[in-house]
Amino acid sequence: MIEQQLRTALTDLVGVRHPVVQTGMGWVAGPRLVSGTANAGGLGILASATMTYEELEKAIIEVKGRTDQPFGVNLRADAGDASDRCDLLIKHGVKVASFALAPKQDLIKKLKDHGIVVMPSVGLPRHAEKVASWGADAVMIQGGEGGGHTGSVPTTLLLPSVLDAVDIPVVAAGGFFDGRGLAAALGYGAAGIGMGTRFLLTADSAVPQAVKELYLSHDVNGTVVTAKVDGMPHRMLRTPLVEEIEETSAVKRLAPTMRRTLEFKRTSGMSWLELAKDGRSMKKTQGRTLAQMTLAANTPTMLKAGLVDGDTSAGVLASGQVVGVLDDLPTCEALIDRVVTEAAASLRRTAGFLA
Repeated sequence: MIEQQLRTALTDLVGVRHPVVQTGMGWVAGPRLVSGTANAGGLGILASATMTYEELEKAIIEVKGRTDQPFGVNLRADAGDASDRCDLLIKHGVKVASFALAPKQDLIKKLKDHGIVVMPSVGLPRHAEKVASWGADAVMIQGGEGGGHTGSVPTTLLLPSVLDAVDIPVVAAGGFFDGRGLAAALGYGAAGIGMGTRFLLTADSAVPQAVKELYLSHDVNGTVVTAKVDGMPHRMLRTPLVEEIEETSAVKRLAPTMRRTLEFKRTSGMSWLELAKDGRSMKKTQGRTLAQMTLAANTPTMLKAGLVDGDTSAGVLASGQVVGVLDDLPTCEALIDRVVTEAAASLRRTAGFLA
């Protein structure tokens, strides 16, 4: 385990040794991966969108039992129990609250009043400006290269535009996997990098080994962005199932969609009323249509089938484009040590270009 070599606004803000963030991937970022990242000096973020309230509290307690280092929890800002989940973070002294969508101003204030760092993810400069004006401590951006729900603007364009828009720390995600990427992001002015697929493909990830090997078999053209899984652009591995979904009509997708909705209701423990409330919230905050909201219930079930159960014939596998350049499964410690050491060496080397 290496000592701190890079000090940035992120390391100072959060109290981690290295400016490397493991993103909150649903079904992937569990206690083992989060604590492995934290113990290696990075910021691990626990994914809570696929957990019940009780499961989230249990997971937080487990992470705290595995590490004494700072970590974060990713929350759905539009969830019906978002405020209650924030109370859990306060109760257990979680260091960082990350959000996939902009949290309400009063939620940001409540978290900050209890010393919790608030770091929403944003996809446009105006979104960054909004949450910064509401008091967010930092933002994470994800360029189109990233896995899961993603936009179309590449990191190399999104990052500088957000950096120009706000004066709070910006963490860059989408396309990062090594020390050269970290050095480049710092050169742009970012405070650190976020990595999802790279952390999914580590020895500390609980994703089934056979699924990890399937990821490693794909090249840089091995991902596809489709809106047919849950109504929103979603980057995932190009598999026979995804190809089939892409070619199937909306009518033929209806029965499987309803079946997965019922499965999601069962596993989440949510009532029909709670599902309806979440749906209304999605419509209000994200502008989703009824069809898109129905499709959204597909995502947790299909991701679980692939990432937890290992059934790639029935599940989808979210993935960033970096999957095509990865060929190993290091521990979190080995990965972070390597990324930080390479970045420091790269920054020293490029400093030699100065006249």
